[in-house]
Amino acid sequence: MNRQHPIDRAVTLLGISQGKLGALLGVTKAAVGQWKQEGRRVPAEHCPKIEKLTRGQVRCEELNDRVDWGYLRNNSSGHDWR
Repeated sequence: MNRQHPIDRAVTLLGISQGKLGALLGVTKAAVGQWKQEGRRVPAEHCPKIEKLTRGQVRCEELNDRVDWGYLRNNSSGHDWR
């Protein structure tokens, strides 16, 4: 089964284009497209914003599985990153 990429889900949920998502994140449409390539991940600094924009429907863990998001969630020192 071919699962939809989390970036595509985010774009669909938000009702915007990849270019608009890029603008919201301060990156280009091309950068967003590159994140979807095989073996690539969304840079960690953008994951919390995407999770927040999608109201938790696209999680940081889906966007970049190389970061210990559980640790960060539990040790955020009151920072509202979600």
